[in-house]
Amino acid sequence: MNAPNCHTYLEIIYARYGVLTHWVFIFFALLTNVLVGSQLLLGGSAVVTSLTGMNVYAAIFLIPLGVCVYVVLGGLRATFLCDYSHTLILMVIILYFMFAAYATNEKIGSPSEMYHLLEAAAPKRPVNGNQDGSYLTLKSNFALVFGVIQLCSGSGTVFLDQAYWQRAIASRPSTAVRAYILGGLAWFAIPFGFATTLGLAAVALTDNPAFPTFPDPMTQTEVTAGLSAPFAATALLGKGGAFALLVVLFMAVTSCASAELIAVSSILTFDIYKTYVKPSASPDQLIFIAHVMICVFGLTMAIFACIWNVVGIDLGWLFLVMGLLIGGAVFPVAFAITWKCQTRAGALAGAITGLFAGVSAWLVTAHQYYGSLSVTTTGLEYPTLAGNLAAIMTGLIVSICVSLAKPESFDWTTTRAINAVSSPSMSSAPSSTSLEKKKLQPVTAIYPLYVTRKKRPPKTQQ
Repeated sequence: MNAPNCHTYLEIIYARYGVLTHWVFIFFALLTNVLVGSQLLLGGSAVVTSLTGMNVYAAIFLIPLGVCVYVVLGGLRATFLCDYSHTLILMVIILYFMFAAYATNEKIGSPSEMYHLLEAAAPKRPVNGNQDGSYLTLKSNFALVFGVIQLCSGSGTVFLDQAYWQRAIASRPSTAVRAYILGGLAWFAIPFGFATTLGLAAVALTDNPAFPTFPDPMTQTEVTAGLSAPFAATALLGKGGAFALLVVLFMAVTSCASAELIAVSSILTFDIYKTYVKPSASPDQLIFIAHVMICVFGLTMAIFACIWNVVGIDLGWLFLVMGLLIGGAVFPVAFAITWKCQTRAGALAGAITGLFAGVSAWLVTAHQYYGSLSVTTTGLEYPTLAGNLAAIMTGLIVSICVSLAKPESFDWTTTRAINAVSSPSMSSAPSSTSLEKKKLQPVTAIYPLYVTRKKRPPKTQQ
């Protein structure tokens, strides 16, 4: 392992490349967290408003409020427990929707009826880019485009979102790889289950009087806001379906939001406060700062979600655009922990030129294809595809070329020494080695809430 004792991946950047590069990648890390958090609140608030009638801005602020409370009280351990319990409940509800749609509900009730309803929907509402406008074909141009964008965007979040690193660092090396592979395979059931149940049901039941928008189909704005699932659940199962989807929403949004809160808290606490503000901070001070930063980022997420909502930016737009903003830094971060020849100049040049290339390709393509720059044209598939590919590929090519122009051979002992010897301010925290020997997860190494205070020796009786 090249950095077994780090708190965040940005500590590796700082140890290897210095202050300037550290700040550049802090920018990309926080940008990733703001975009992910905004997507959670935009999608969640839109669904809550659709199902309950609650004011959308009230929903935006209420969703992170409860999450901040339990994260401050429980820390990373609380997020692990919530992730497990919430996913279990979510899977049960997905099965509930699946059996209702394909076995018991009179509106569909069988796979063959679903097939006939989708077949009948194609002539009325054909899908552009699909073979004969069909919903039942694998030849879908925009599905392929969306898949490429998802690959670029997903790579950005995996490498730049501290929430992913947080769990990897907290896990034992012997189990982390297997756990991530199994988790990824298990996660596939969630989007696949929702898409083949509520996604297809939304198309199949659009002409049913029980559908919320009947007799009109859903607008593009409603689709990109993530309202297909709540509309389908309401049409399929009435109030019971709406309530079940609200539970799913709560489980998913709180689980993801808690991970984002702790991720940003760790960055602000370790990479900014402890590195630049107060290197000699005590464990109690780090705990306090971590709690404050959780609340600060909860408020920040809500403010950004309100801004996006006011200017007309929805969940779909943010999802498609995110990869072109952060994609340039993907390979520089990956190389920072895997390739000893990447230089400081290569990492900086790859990330920055990737950002400029992505934004330039995005805006030029939107203007060239559609003749204007607006929220609508910049959120379409081809401009965002061009931006995502330009960002991630430019970051890769520039980082490699600049590094090989003046190659260096980095000594990994520098990163392996990160936090290997406790500083005086953290001397009470056990090392990762001692935790591994005790077969405990090194939670103290990644989140200050669990920094162990040194026990005072018992008083001797006089």
